[in-house]
Amino acid sequence: MNVIRKIWYEKPLSVIIVLAVCIRLVAAFFARGFGMFDDHFLVIEPAAAWTDGYNYNYWLPMGDPSRVPSGHSFFYVGIHYILISVLKFLGISAPWLIMLVLRLIHAAWSLVVVVVGYRIAQRYGSRKAATTAGLVLALLWFLPWASVRNLVETACIPFLVMAVWWLIRNDKHFVRNAIFAGFMAGLAFSVRFQVVFFSFGIGLALLLQRRWLQGLLYGLAFVISVIVVQGGIDLYVWGRPFAELTEYIRYNADNAYSYFTGEWYNYLLLILGILIPPVSFFFFFGIIARFRRLLLISLPTLIFLLFHMWFPNKQERFIFPILPFIVIAGTIGWFAFRDKSIFWMRHAGIHRAVWTFFWVINLMLLPVISTMFSKKARVESMEYLSRYPDMTSILLEGTATNAPKQMPMFYAQQWFFQLEMNGQDNADTLDFFFARVPHAEPRFVLFFSNEEMPRRLETARRFMPQLIYETTIEPSFVDKVLHWMNPYNANETIVIFRNRKFYPTESVNP
Repeated sequence: MNVIRKIWYEKPLSVIIVLAVCIRLVAAFFARGFGMFDDHFLVIEPAAAWTDGYNYNYWLPMGDPSRVPSGHSFFYVGIHYILISVLKFLGISAPWLIMLVLRLIHAAWSLVVVVVGYRIAQRYGSRKAATTAGLVLALLWFLPWASVRNLVETACIPFLVMAVWWLIRNDKHFVRNAIFAGFMAGLAFSVRFQVVFFSFGIGLALLLQRRWLQGLLYGLAFVISVIVVQGGIDLYVWGRPFAELTEYIRYNADNAYSYFTGEWYNYLLLILGILIPPVSFFFFFGIIARFRRLLLISLPTLIFLLFHMWFPNKQERFIFPILPFIVIAGTIGWFAFRDKSIFWMRHAGIHRAVWTFFWVINLMLLPVISTMFSKKARVESMEYLSRYPDMTSILLEGTATNAPKQMPMFYAQQWFFQLEMNGQDNADTLDFFFARVPHAEPRFVLFFSNEEMPRRLETARRFMPQLIYETTIEPSFVDKVLHWMNPYNANETIVIFRNRKFYPTESVNP
């Protein structure tokens, strides 16, 4: 213990980095699957499909003048296209191995947030603030899991953290620093468009601090970065700059109420909850208490938060980009306040108890979430079907309360049509399907949940009489819990039936 204390006292950042690396390695190896729709179907699925020459969801024009942009930034997905292409060139083609490599890359990338976040807290606050912020960024219960996901909301954070860091560095190279910060903010925008509000907040903070030249250089570098990266990619793909960006803005304006909506205060409650109260209240108080001193962090965070509180579409992941900044600024501000507070000087035991509660809850959740195989049934179902070649279509059959969800074809290593039915008008849907595309009769039927199987199977066999039971894929424990908490999470058991018309015998290939 004396050795550990000595190392912690002399090299706290080294200890924090080791802890961050260890837990992220655990997440990289064990947190298989995908967390949400976007971190797979808007990144991995199109990138992998392009490496196979398949135009996923017609995202690319492919010489067809009738194609139009779909509103997706090709920067982040393009990086994955390059990475997957290189891996396949090196002979790494198994989906599980490709995903492991990608998770390891993302784990390494996320360490930027830990290291730079510590440096920012050290620059503005006390040693205690820096070590606490570093530990929270390294070990906060969901961050290692989120860090290895292919999610634009987390992949953009290192760029933003570096942008802030280069603007608060205490050196004479303010011109270089401002240019580099603007370029980093521009790259963050090309990964996730909404962070433009955070980037704008940085520029506004520079102007409020009367750092005119830095503000001008930062803004110019940001614009140039966006023009070169975002505009250049769209110019190459579509023949005009910002084609995807303009479509993204139009789509979100037209569909502001088409997804999850909620009250304006939903994100406040969410942040307070995931940062574990009552410590989460310390973070908020710390930001308010040192708002002006931490303007380069607090103002961009506030502007970003206010926009998302105002915008009707509210999904949890949208708020991810500012969480590290709330931790950093909140920790700096809180410990600066506590060190001068007579109340907390007299009640140091209460303060220790509150932080002990935080770490106990956090460390209880951390191993569970960091090893969570999310969407296990959907991933393993596709891995199972990969043993059958030449699939043209599959049928996804659900119930009125458990609708089927899109399947990740990347794990099947094939690209095929997916027909979805929700259990209400299945016979009519199949009648229409077989009349329109009889050549694409489903090779497999995947029943979401095993409720009312006799009735559902009878309906399917009216059109595919040679269906035979193949296997059942169970969801992970955490998937079951998430489905129990919110049935919208389609983490049900999947029962697979094979169409013997196309595959007379069961494949024995693993």
